[in-house]
Amino acid sequence: MPENREKQWHSLGVEEVIGNLQTDTQTGLRDGEVQKRQTEYGKNQLTEAPGRSILSMIYDQVSGPLTLVLLIAGLISGLVGEFEDTVVILAIVVLNAVLGVFQENKAEQSLSALRKLSAPAARVVRGGQTKDLPASELVPGDVILLEAGASVPADARLVEAANLKCEEAALTGESVPVDKTTERIDDEQAGIGDRENMVFASTTVTYGRGTAIVVATGMGTEIGKIAGMLQSTQQEPTPLQRRMEELGKLLGWFALALVVLVFIAGLLRKEPPFEMFMTSIGLAVAAIPEGLPTIVTIVLALGVQRMIKRNAIIRKLPAVETLGTATVIASDKTGTLTQNQMTVARAFVNGESVDVSGQGYEPKGEFTIGGETPSHELDHALSLLLTAGALANDAKLEKSETGYNMVGDPTEGALVVAAEKAGLIARELNKEWKRVAELPFDSQRKRMTTFHQVPGKHHFAEVLNGDIVAFTKGGPDVLLELCTHHYRDEKIVPLSDSDKESLLQVNLSMAEEALRVLGVAFRSWDSVPAQDQLTPESAETDLVFIGFAGMIDPPRPEAREAVREAKTAGIRPMMVTGDHKATAMAIAKDLGIMETGDVVISGAELESIADEELAEKIKHTAVFARVSPEHKVRIVEALRSNRQIVAMTGDGVNDAPALKRADIGAAMGITGTDVAKQAADMVLLDDNFATIVTAVKEGRTIYANIQRAIQYLLSCNVGEIVAIFAAIMLGLGRPLTAIQILWVNLVTDGLPALALGVEPPEPGVMDRPPRDPKAGVFSGGLGVLIGLQGAMIGVLTLIGYYWALTSGRSVEVARTVAFGVLAFSQLVHSFNVRTRNRPLLKVGFFGNTWLNHAFLASGLLQLAVLSIPAVEPIFDVVPLGWTEAEVIALLATVPLLLGELTKWLFRRS
Repeated sequence: MPENREKQWHSLGVEEVIGNLQTDTQTGLRDGEVQKRQTEYGKNQLTEAPGRSILSMIYDQVSGPLTLVLLIAGLISGLVGEFEDTVVILAIVVLNAVLGVFQENKAEQSLSALRKLSAPAARVVRGGQTKDLPASELVPGDVILLEAGASVPADARLVEAANLKCEEAALTGESVPVDKTTERIDDEQAGIGDRENMVFASTTVTYGRGTAIVVATGMGTEIGKIAGMLQSTQQEPTPLQRRMEELGKLLGWFALALVVLVFIAGLLRKEPPFEMFMTSIGLAVAAIPEGLPTIVTIVLALGVQRMIKRNAIIRKLPAVETLGTATVIASDKTGTLTQNQMTVARAFVNGESVDVSGQGYEPKGEFTIGGETPSHELDHALSLLLTAGALANDAKLEKSETGYNMVGDPTEGALVVAAEKAGLIARELNKEWKRVAELPFDSQRKRMTTFHQVPGKHHFAEVLNGDIVAFTKGGPDVLLELCTHHYRDEKIVPLSDSDKESLLQVNLSMAEEALRVLGVAFRSWDSVPAQDQLTPESAETDLVFIGFAGMIDPPRPEAREAVREAKTAGIRPMMVTGDHKATAMAIAKDLGIMETGDVVISGAELESIADEELAEKIKHTAVFARVSPEHKVRIVEALRSNRQIVAMTGDGVNDAPALKRADIGAAMGITGTDVAKQAADMVLLDDNFATIVTAVKEGRTIYANIQRAIQYLLSCNVGEIVAIFAAIMLGLGRPLTAIQILWVNLVTDGLPALALGVEPPEPGVMDRPPRDPKAGVFSGGLGVLIGLQGAMIGVLTLIGYYWALTSGRSVEVARTVAFGVLAFSQLVHSFNVRTRNRPLLKVGFFGNTWLNHAFLASGLLQLAVLSIPAVEPIFDVVPLGWTEAEVIALLATVPLLLGELTKWLFRRS
């Protein structure tokens, strides 16, 4: 049995591969040998780790500190007879658990998506016969046949390759199909993108044909290794989840201490023990904002709905808030920052460089020199270049309802589009210039030649001087060696060595700008060459050089502004790509990602850098080029070791582990693979990098709104605690009963807190740096503010209670007044929470319609409790007169007046 594990197959010669795998390229494996190898290696399919049970997911959802506190509060409420509160609390817990399990169950579908990428069938040579078999039956040593359009069923070493090209963008990030060869590669550590004699599972053959020997199947393939990485990658809690856990623990201990403290204080003041027990329990329940988890969930869900309208689908609710803390966006290049559509950006003809405008495959654009229209001579040469490029070409441009699509090689497609921008329609050219022979593209000679009949009355007929013309396109350096003349000023003139050197310098200059350069030439023939002359050695000589076409996968038009906005917001954009270093650098500089002092690190260089050194170097790195999936995870880890909150964007299979490991993974919705989408927290429907920046703004707004809800709920709860505790300590008795506390806590607080969760974004939300990811919920002075505002509400409630008692009114009337002041002062206070510094007159009282509705609804509910005789006994209230109502109204407006005064003093300081 052969041993194929851990071998660097690309560094072995064909005969060595055959010998190691004990196979035969002509007859393949025999059935008996296949069965033995299937027993050893298993099926050629991806395996999944055992999934978590629903019960396990539910346990995780209900075992958090805040949830446990809510469950205890519900149990206590039931024990003291408040069954309605128990039902409400349990409903909240169940709702949160259901939502959490649903989100987690979707997130664990990543490996199922990976399995969909496996090719369903393969053409195999076995026992001397060619068979079509399920890809799952392949074993190492099988001989597979590949042709254009086929999916590669396993990792394999090529033994034959005829013009073979493979699309590997999903695995390597390479933006154009890769030319394949059978030659061994000496570098054993060559990255996946540089293993040109290998083909990989789940990639696609776009051109030519080939024969290969399977060297790895199932989990042993490169995509299988990614599957294994996904299984072993642990998802850490988000900043919001960590903060809510901290808050839950804090409130739990606080509630416990409060029960003991208030109960003992009441006993010391000779209050009835049972009533004090009920009051302390009610106050403990009131201290815990049991509606907070639901409010947070609803605020996040509403944010999700808003983001869908902005072309972003959130798969995990906490991811919305996490975006607001992002300090780094590590983005793939191809299809994310760029359009993934090769485009001719520059042409060089007649000694001049011509700029070509337009984006993508849409045939709209202009040809200019310094903004001016080319001269007649230049236009003539440019027309010949574009005609030749469109004819020596097998790509086709198709228009559909959704736009323009390219069928064939993207590089050839770019030439077709460029020609059509000049009004030279490829299908019409092919009818006019009938193709009569061809020498197909070959990766060894790096060129392609097609022979055409010259139209009799065409304006090029005189220059071409023959009935047949051969157009050749290929690598500039190779092509120039075959040229003896060049086309200048509508004439054919000799091409000297100095001319060639000058043209090579032009080629180098274009390449340094990350342009993929092709040279174009022609040769006239009196007739179609005879069969013995129809060879590269005979036909591709004595050529006339026309010019160069420089192509690039252009940046998205909106990406540049998105990068600028991200930097303004204190977020560092970083490019992480499988593409070549020069191309990545040029795009990064163009977009503003790379600036003076920034460096580029390649995948090969990354291999030799230790984790500690990488953590230091990454502080000044703008671009990682030619990276593998393992590299991307290391990059995320290095960033996180520097306490960065990392948003990773990507679309390929190779991005999935890093997307899952990052704090927030964002997959592309159009070009993204299912693997990337399922591993990510967010999917961008428009594949637009700018959508990430919009999502960051939404995330910041959502967190600010969650803080508003926390501020409102806790300041109200502190007010209740201050009022009751102070009254007891002052010997004034209990100003509120347990049911009154729970009513205010569960009903009056809830709607305004929820409405504050949809407060519109404040101006300048993207003009400040991200929050410190380690900062707690009460950072930035929020804890102090909650304490002061709570004390204000508590003191106002106590004033109303004390006034009623000292003016000769009964305890029942005093408690009713306190109940009214507490509820209405909290409702008025909700408007204070909308903004910390800006005056309400500037923000606008009606800027948050939901809060106005919540204020009205909660206010009417409170009035109903205070004024409807049938419900008065339930809430321990008694009828009030106009004087008591005026006192309640006066005291309830104080929070707004004090709030505005405080903001004014703050702005003056």
